[in-house]
Amino acid sequence: MKLPSVKSSFLAAIAVAAFLAPSLAPSAEPKILHFAFQGELKSVDPYQINESFSLTVNGAVYEGLIRRGPDLRIEPALATSWEVLDPLHWRFHLRKGVKFHEGQDFTADDVIFSVNRVKGPGSDLKGVVPADAEVVKVDDYTVDFILKTPNPLLINQWDTWGIFSKSWSEAHGATEATAMNATTPPYAGLHANGTGPFILVSHEPGVKTVWKRNPNWWDKPIGNIDEVVFTPIPNAATRVAALLSGEIDWMDPVPLNDQARVNANPGTEVLAGPEVRTIFLGMDQTRDELGHSNVKGKNPFKDVRVRKAFYQAIDEDAINKKVMRGQATPTAVMIAPSLFSLSKDFHRFPFDPEASKKLLAEAGYPDGFEVQLDCPNDRYVNDEQICQAVVGMLARVGVKVDLNAEPKSKFFAAISAAGGYDSSFYLLGWTPSTLESFNVFQYIMGCRDPKTNWGGNNVGGYCNPKVDALARKALDEPDEEKRDEIFAEAWRISLVDDVSYIPLHQQALAWGVSKTTHVIQPPNNSYRFAWVTKD
Repeated sequence: MKLPSVKSSFLAAIAVAAFLAPSLAPSAEPKILHFAFQGELKSVDPYQINESFSLTVNGAVYEGLIRRGPDLRIEPALATSWEVLDPLHWRFHLRKGVKFHEGQDFTADDVIFSVNRVKGPGSDLKGVVPADAEVVKVDDYTVDFILKTPNPLLINQWDTWGIFSKSWSEAHGATEATAMNATTPPYAGLHANGTGPFILVSHEPGVKTVWKRNPNWWDKPIGNIDEVVFTPIPNAATRVAALLSGEIDWMDPVPLNDQARVNANPGTEVLAGPEVRTIFLGMDQTRDELGHSNVKGKNPFKDVRVRKAFYQAIDEDAINKKVMRGQATPTAVMIAPSLFSLSKDFHRFPFDPEASKKLLAEAGYPDGFEVQLDCPNDRYVNDEQICQAVVGMLARVGVKVDLNAEPKSKFFAAISAAGGYDSSFYLLGWTPSTLESFNVFQYIMGCRDPKTNWGGNNVGGYCNPKVDALARKALDEPDEEKRDEIFAEAWRISLVDDVSYIPLHQQALAWGVSKTTHVIQPPNNSYRFAWVTKD
């Protein structure tokens, strides 16, 4: 199967980084990486939340059957090889001699256990394995996945599906993931036992997390880091000051208005590049009465005219210029252009406040209405500022928006399935872990099915069975070009006809690093500590 392409400039940058990286000569002093992010790492159980930050940071400990290299291509990991015996039968040959951090042998039993755990209650990653797939142990180092329908993309998101130790999980009451809105942290939320390049030393949610290098890792790291210390620093000015003073080596993100200062400082620089994450607005389209609103007895967002009115009231070009300082790419589709070959055929609805007012009046809201906008303030680049701009733009067409901006731990707990999708209007971002369209339809566009987690991150409950049917039809098509043609029809129905979401832009990556710290920056914004080298 042909994998999505990565721009040649990105590959060239990887090659240059590898060439310029210092030699990995042994040093008497341990190499400690100090890393800071604007939000916290709530749990070290990667099944607890389907969020790229948590998944990739926890990837320091937990590994999948496959992984993605610096060029984002799929590589063997805990599986050394695999074969498609027929479209419904995949066989995986597991790596021998691998041990979990606490000494347990890695075998087929752990893979089968992890399949059941990821599909079980509390897991936010149910969709990584088809709900009706049967997993069969052939021997201790061979497992078969028997599918009910063909799935050429089966393994494409398995780099963030980490394998758990069956015996360890059973010994510590961690056989099931705990929903992220749980009030008491579960054992696996505070302790970890994987096979990866780093071993968890301690985890204090919201305070600090420490990992040390795994000396018995089956592979050899690209970098030379002995220990990683992660500290959440929500205040942007404090985060930048810590980088400039040398207190931290790597931060994400660098605020747009501080990038020149970071680059001007002799010891630091900004690593900037395109990101494949799409930032968008969603609306509750499933409840009969809109919550968090002054409208009673009905739901305005069930009317496509209202959804389109909101879309045309928002000036994304102004958001890009004023809020994002020109460092975003406005989009008409819920996926980055580099991941969908026909994205050029789609165009945003024009910004037109007068058309917006007319649509609202036609829908029965000539004076607008009031609604709450839920927004994280520590997850995406300028997330709260984007929401503030949206509030002002909608006010011009008579819609009063009450902004509820809060830390991502509270935000995700409320809007997730575990929180009952408690939002009427929200800002969210999505990076398709498979690097193609099907993932977006599976999680964001699909009619919600709690048994399979289809539509599991579809907070607003948009549902069009025809769109679902097209997405599944595309999955049956092994040819990437033909698959994109099917996806194009699904995108046209969902985004143009139904106005299911309001896509805004793909944000730009902006990491701040010490010039003595050499990191690789892939466009899916993944943090790989094993790829870091310090002078």
